[in-house]
Amino acid sequence: MKNLIAELQWRGMIQDIMPGTEDQLKKEMTTGYIGFDPTADSLHIGNLVPIILLNHLQRCGHKPIALVGGATGMVGDPSGKSEERNLLSEDALNHNLSGVKKQLEKYLDFDSSKPNAAEMANNYDWFKDFTFLNFIRDVGKHITVNYMMSKDSVKKRLEGETGMSFTEFTYQLVQGYDFYYLNKNKNVKLQMGGSDQWGNIVTGTELIRRKGGGEGFAFTCPLITKADGGKFGKSEKGNVWLDPKRTSTYQFYQFWLNTADADAEKYIKIFTFLPKEEIDALLESHKGNEHQRLLQKKLAEEVTCFVHSRADYEFAVNASQILFNNDTAEILKQLNEDQLLQVLDGVPTVNIAKTVLDEGIDVVSFLADTNIFPSKGEARKMVQGGGVSINKNKVDSIEQLVKTDSLLNNKYLLVQKGKKNYYLVIAA
Repeated sequence: MKNLIAELQWRGMIQDIMPGTEDQLKKEMTTGYIGFDPTADSLHIGNLVPIILLNHLQRCGHKPIALVGGATGMVGDPSGKSEERNLLSEDALNHNLSGVKKQLEKYLDFDSSKPNAAEMANNYDWFKDFTFLNFIRDVGKHITVNYMMSKDSVKKRLEGETGMSFTEFTYQLVQGYDFYYLNKNKNVKLQMGGSDQWGNIVTGTELIRRKGGGEGFAFTCPLITKADGGKFGKSEKGNVWLDPKRTSTYQFYQFWLNTADADAEKYIKIFTFLPKEEIDALLESHKGNEHQRLLQKKLAEEVTCFVHSRADYEFAVNASQILFNNDTAEILKQLNEDQLLQVLDGVPTVNIAKTVLDEGIDVVSFLADTNIFPSKGEARKMVQGGGVSINKNKVDSIEQLVKTDSLLNNKYLLVQKGKKNYYLVIAA
């Protein structure tokens, strides 16, 4: 059995670890779990670390359980947050749960014929019939208020202006009971999570010891940060999602490709499964050749293939050449409408009546009528200087006609003005 802890340590993925955890993992196939918060119907790249931890666990011969928090999603979690979050309705929660489950099935092996097949669990299943009185009698009496108050996440909120509701105060008991329940019913001996969850995780190991007389193990991963102090996982448009309907595969690829050098050196270890020798060689090649962006290209390739597919990665690579290379007219023609709009997201748009193109319009009038150029004189001058391209084909005559047969997907034209200015013309 491969040593999971050693593998994660060289990758910089271990922060806190409970004594005895490594010995337990060396001793036998161990079942471990991580909780996922169903606050949306898609996971985002902030959830990639727990997914990757479960994947490493399974690769090392252990059994992963992905716990979706159907019950805890109704409560809230104070860890690392300054405000209490909005609680979800049961319908919204169920919608989110089905989306999250579907995604998790892509990243873990659920083949039930294997002894370490991944499983999914939902804590609503054991909390839905648990009455408040039974909970405070069977769980609450085992953990003291002093113990709960000593947790950093609780201290910070109590010392802050907003305070803390009783609902959120009891969250660590609810999460602790998850570990106890899974330990008792599924022989789960390990819980993993982000370092902000350490207090809640340890409460679970305490409950296993005090209530069940058993033993639980745990470790956490550092929270992912950016070298410039910005929040990891955010783009200009907000969260970078794993669902391509929310974040296109092209935008997803571009996010990783645009990673800063200092971050790429850290992320290549955390977000890929490349072996140490290959990563060390990549880091060595990157030094002194940062302009080639070798690390970022490999990082973007590995993560895009893992989250989406090889075909999506190849599309993203081809598509990313469109705005930067001159010989991409054929690639442009091959894109379907969704792909074209992904690639040209953010490019200014202008409109033209399709009937004008049915009859054909000379290129100078076309450029002026769409306001790509302020006047026909300026348009003529730029065309004559070889500075205008339509659909990546250089316009070589002021007499050239723009017609409907040039439209991409029967609707669009990509106009390039000079080296860097692009316009997406929509014919309707």
